[in-house]
Amino acid sequence: MATVVLLGTLDTKGKELDYLRERLREQGVDVLLVDAGVFEPAAEADVGQAEVAAAAGEDVAALAEAKDRGSAVEAMGRGAAEVVRRLHAEGRLDGILSVGGSGNSSIAAQAMRTLPVGVPKLLVSTVASGDTRPYMGANDVSMTYSVVDISGLNRISERILSNAAGAIAGMAKVTVPESGEGRPLIGATMFGVTTPAVTRARERLEELGYEVLVFHATGTGGQSMEALARGGYLAGVLDLTTTELADDLVGGVLSAGPDRLETAGELGLPQVVSLGALDMVNFGPRETVPAQFEGRNIYVHNPTVTLMRTTPEECAELGRRIARKLSAATGPTALFVPLKGVSMIATEGGPFHDAAADEALFAALREGVGPNVEMHELDLDVNDPAFADAMADRVHELIDDQG
Repeated sequence: MATVVLLGTLDTKGKELDYLRERLREQGVDVLLVDAGVFEPAAEADVGQAEVAAAAGEDVAALAEAKDRGSAVEAMGRGAAEVVRRLHAEGRLDGILSVGGSGNSSIAAQAMRTLPVGVPKLLVSTVASGDTRPYMGANDVSMTYSVVDISGLNRISERILSNAAGAIAGMAKVTVPESGEGRPLIGATMFGVTTPAVTRARERLEELGYEVLVFHATGTGGQSMEALARGGYLAGVLDLTTTELADDLVGGVLSAGPDRLETAGELGLPQVVSLGALDMVNFGPRETVPAQFEGRNIYVHNPTVTLMRTTPEECAELGRRIARKLSAATGPTALFVPLKGVSMIATEGGPFHDAAADEALFAALREGVGPNVEMHELDLDVNDPAFADAMADRVHELIDDQG
C-alpha cells in the first residue's frame, strides 16, 4: 500500500491536518503525519516535533521558549527536510502533502525540494496564487491555492482539502510505464528562437541512442537542468541556449542566477555549449520594460513577452563570463560559435541583427577561453541543421571518449 507523508504544524493546523489524514485513509493509502510545529500539538503525530527539531540539531523546547517565529520556521524546515529525506530512503514515502500559510508553506516546500524529481509533492497554500518561485524553486512541487485561509473547516476548505487528498493519493498510487529505460540522458536547453536547432539536435541524439531532456531556458529551466545534473541523472549536457545569462547580467525576468553554466563543469560532465539567444534580454508586456531601457532596440515577441537587444558592451561582458565559467570546467568542454547569428531573429535582415554586438561577444570568447575548451567557429547561424548536427555529434563523441 502506498504511503503519503502528511507534513504540517500541528500547533496551528491540527484540526485541518487531522481532517486530511482521514480523507487520505479513505483514499486507500497509509499516512505518516509529521509535526513541524514547536508549541503544543492539537493532534497526535507519527513523527513528533521533538524528532523533527532534533534532525536539525535543535531542541524544540528551546525553540518554543525563544518565541522567535522566523528562527523556528528555519530550524523546523531543516529538520523536516532531513526527516522527509530519511523516510523516502527507507521506502516509507510515496508522496507528500502539506497545507498552510506562508510559514508552513516555507517549511513544507524546503522538505519537498529535497526529494527526487518524480516523487509526488502537493502543497495547499494561501500563497499559491502569487509568486511561487521561492517555494517551488526548480522542482516539481505542485501548489494549489487554498481560496480561503487555513483557519478551521468550512464547506469551501473541506472541498479543497478533500480534493488535495484525492490528488496526492492518486499520484502516490500511480505506476509509470517504462520508456527509454537504459538510454543515457542528455540535458538540452531551448528557447523559441532556437527551437529548430534543438529539435534537430534532439533527433540526431536519439538516433545515436540517447534520451534527451529539453529544458525551456526561462530561468527555472536552466536551474532544473543543472539540478538533474547534480543529482546524477545526466550523462552529458547540450547547453545550446544560454540566454539566461543575459537576463542575469542586464536585469531581465528570466535569470537562472549567477551560477548558471557552472554545474556541468564542476561535476566533470561532458558539455557542449553555444550562444543561443544571447542577443536578447526578456521582459513581460511592453509596459513592464524599465524606463531606463527606453530608446534601446526593443521587440514585442507577443503580448506577454518583450525582448531587448543586448549591446556590444553587454555582449563583451557575456563573453568574458562564459569564458571564465567554461575555463574552470573539470570535464570535456566544447564551445560552438554560430558566426551568422545566435538566434532566429539575429540573422542578417532580422530585427536583432547586430554585427558589432556579435563580434564583441565572439572576440571576448576568443580572448578568454582557456586551453581546456575546444572552440568551434562555424560560418552558420545557430538554427542551421549542420550546426545542430555538429553539436550533437560532438557531445556524443565526448561522452563516448569519457566512457
